[in-house]
Amino acid sequence: MPKALLRTASAIVLSLTVMSAPAAAEIDPVAVTVNARAALATVPETGIGTNHAIWDTNLGTNETADLLKDMGAKVLRYPGGSYSDIYHWADHTAPGGYVAPNTDFDTFMSGVRRTGAQPMVTANYGTGTAEEAAAWVRHANVTKGYGIKYWEIGNENYGNGHYGSAWEADNHADKSPAEYARHVVSYADAMKAVDPTIKIGAVLTTSANWPDAIVAEGDAGTWNKVVLSMAGPKIDFVILHWYPGALDKTGQVPDMIQLTREQIAKYAGPGSERIGIAMTEFNTGSSSAGTTTQPGALAAADAYASLLANGVFTVDWWNVHNGIGPVTQVEGHTDYGDFGLLSSGTCTSDGTVCEPALNTPFAPYYALQMMSKFARPGDQFVRAATDQPKVTAHAARRPNGDLAVMLINTSSDTSYPIALDYSGFRPASGPATVLTHTNGATSITTSTAESPTLPPLSLTTLVLRPAATQTGLPAAPGQPAASNITDKAATISWPAASPGARPIAKYEIHRQNGAITEQLGETTGTSFTVNNLRPGTRYTVNVIARDSGGGLSWSSPPLTFTTGTPAASSCTVKLTNQTDWASGYVGAIEITNNGAPINGWTLNFTWPRSWQSLGSGWSAVWTQTGSDVKAVNEAGNGALATGASTTIGFVGNYSGPNVLPSVFTLNGTVCGTQ
Repeated sequence: MPKALLRTASAIVLSLTVMSAPAAAEIDPVAVTVNARAALATVPETGIGTNHAIWDTNLGTNETADLLKDMGAKVLRYPGGSYSDIYHWADHTAPGGYVAPNTDFDTFMSGVRRTGAQPMVTANYGTGTAEEAAAWVRHANVTKGYGIKYWEIGNENYGNGHYGSAWEADNHADKSPAEYARHVVSYADAMKAVDPTIKIGAVLTTSANWPDAIVAEGDAGTWNKVVLSMAGPKIDFVILHWYPGALDKTGQVPDMIQLTREQIAKYAGPGSERIGIAMTEFNTGSSSAGTTTQPGALAAADAYASLLANGVFTVDWWNVHNGIGPVTQVEGHTDYGDFGLLSSGTCTSDGTVCEPALNTPFAPYYALQMMSKFARPGDQFVRAATDQPKVTAHAARRPNGDLAVMLINTSSDTSYPIALDYSGFRPASGPATVLTHTNGATSITTSTAESPTLPPLSLTTLVLRPAATQTGLPAAPGQPAASNITDKAATISWPAASPGARPIAKYEIHRQNGAITEQLGETTGTSFTVNNLRPGTRYTVNVIARDSGGGLSWSSPPLTFTTGTPAASSCTVKLTNQTDWASGYVGAIEITNNGAPINGWTLNFTWPRSWQSLGSGWSAVWTQTGSDVKAVNEAGNGALATGASTTIGFVGNYSGPNVLPSVFTLNGTVCGTQ
């Protein structure tokens, strides 16, 4: 057959094949729900941060400073991780480490000012003294007039060998948390004697990250308990570091921060509500999954938004420049295994692979730039959710009435249309402003659209105008507080809101239930007792003022509290965490019968989180179904006379913040807990 005919025949076959192929399935829109009445934290001035290290010769260059300014960096931390505990600022030395040229403190401050950020300085605890730190404050704030507000005492000082692993320099003979706490007190006293306006931060362990929850020999408790109990009255913030090592851990953030707040409230003494939480080192920590490519960027944006929405006042990326690591291919692009925001221009040891030119932004740079455009200082985070596991939503309400919604599509191959639904906000008709960053892109694009589609592996921020700008509305009520908390009730009180053009008629109390609001009640006063609550349940509520014309204020800051268990019950349970190794623990449950004699019992409880499970158990027959755990008496301990007790034990495993079970039923009756 002639070649021309062959080509014609092939074309016909191809045409027939295309015509007979089934049409691609239409993708249903992702339902995005935004609840502007379910307020979370307000975006702080210090939200978006990153780290500088004295071994980075590009630390003080104008190009680096300008790139960080364009990214929206508001905090720059110095002198860099574990180097903080070997660095001596006065002579710019770090014995045992490398100090690059042009990285001294004043050069760092020049870059900070050019970026328009605030500095975060880590004083040397490991090989330094309180006097050295106080002299640094004097040089910075008295001699130079830099006005540096935030000062950390040491870096990861729990990594000094006290718990068996040592990476942090520590010349103190006593490496216990008690010794660290004693020095935090002396550092704070010396440094604040120079400048009483500064804020002092102490190092804590991060929930479910080693060595959190471990009690070392001779200690009175965990690192956090000892440090907060001894140094709590002297500090202004606590320091967490988080390298989750995976891209799907953001769901653990609310518990991580809530457990930290509970520890502060329990151990730090009166007035502990003043103590803030700073995440001064964060990175996805997973070079194989995409540290410099788009999956890492999506995880970064998700984590930053979640941490800030939960009230962390700064999240500081590790690092500006870091250097090449394991090289892989991730989602169609070369991932250099570099924990930096900007390329160091380095090569592998064999010279076969080199990074892009120095200061080329990696994908997480654009994620932080998107964060700075999405959630600006003074905006208030509000609840948002989707019905598609591959798409995550965050939202923030702006003082001018605008609403920003950031959508993260983690799917590698699917574009999703969206359908937005609102509570407490009515958008203007017409297109929204749309900011987009896609896989491999080297900038954030700006466009307009009425109903945008989310590309695969993308960050998208929509900025929507309100349908009408209302004036004369009441101000938001102040920070609520909870008192008289029982198993079924709590009294919520709050500072009165300032009225607008009309008098305030009443206050409404709203419970956050995901992105849905449930109104718990209303009152003309500034306190309200909520009834019909569930025992052992965490509640987050907001208060909203409504004026005589029906106008609504913004939501108050959120209040989170947890109900207890019955004060009087026919049974009492005491759960004790006897030994913990930061991924599991030995639990002992003492069961006391307060009622009529029992001959045969079943104890039930539910794991609060999906990352918790039963490892093994003893002194009962243990089973787990889903998240429900059941312990049935053995032959020898089934009889419990009035007032009698028995103790059973188990191993509980966890891979995230360990929220202990708090509600136990014995033969179907909810027990009181001790």
